[in-house]
Amino acid sequence: MQEVKEALFGPSGNSEQFYEEGYKTTLQAPKWLKEQGLDAFEYSFGRGYIMPSETAKKLGEEFNQQGIKLSLHAPYFINFASPDDILLAKTRGYITTGIKFLRNFGADRLVFHPGSAGKMDRHEAFVLAKERIVEFVNNLEEQGLLEGIYLCPETMGKSQQIGTYEEILQICAQNKHLIPTFDFGHINALTQGALKTKQDFLKILNRSIEVIGFEKTANAHIHFSKIQYAEKGEIRHLNFDDQIYGPDFQPLAEALIELNLHPRILSESAGHQSQDAKEMKSIYQNLLAQKR
Repeated sequence: MQEVKEALFGPSGNSEQFYEEGYKTTLQAPKWLKEQGLDAFEYSFGRGYIMPSETAKKLGEEFNQQGIKLSLHAPYFINFASPDDILLAKTRGYITTGIKFLRNFGADRLVFHPGSAGKMDRHEAFVLAKERIVEFVNNLEEQGLLEGIYLCPETMGKSQQIGTYEEILQICAQNKHLIPTFDFGHINALTQGALKTKQDFLKILNRSIEVIGFEKTANAHIHFSKIQYAEKGEIRHLNFDDQIYGPDFQPLAEALIELNLHPRILSESAGHQSQDAKEMKSIYQNLLAQKR
């Protein structure tokens, strides 16, 4: 009988609950996550790579021992559309350093923000960023640096940022090591609350299957949280107890199950990451049980 793959769930970073229960360091997180019934974790280097390689290896061993799938988030400073050659070189460096950390951790996914248009025409900025990302990733692949690794450009939540879901799919179609990070909170913020029903999520996921294929879509990386937004998009992340802003998770879970997709889903809630990840897993498992 063929193994049925299921979505994996976990937090992005340590939640308030983790620290409130008396835990101090991320080295304690893998065992705690397993006890919570979770199976994924994202470690963020958003402010830069500040960690000795030996610490990364020790952390990676603990996550692996507990069966927690690990992904990393690259620094927020990345901008493949930058007109500054020095900043562009730094952008490439953030990716190559991230790959080294992936190896140290024994992790397989590096999430990154593609960039921002700044003062450039937005479409021109996207075309430039796409060309640079694809050329760079092709070069890394030719050097044999991407074996067993996925680079995961993320959908973004502000109008001047590069990363609509269509733009991310166009980038990911260009190389087998590129898979999308669908941040549905960002997508919802950018589209002023458009994600409400199962059909709204199916539209995006079916488009993904059309552009990058079923396997890549099934394996996609997902960030999920409710996000407050205004006219220009994202303002701040919220928790599931917010009743004003979306999106809600159940319609996405219904869409994932209907299409037989099994992504890795990380909660980016504001402090309640682990609780909201557990809630998402419960919703998903209950729907899955009903289908079976």
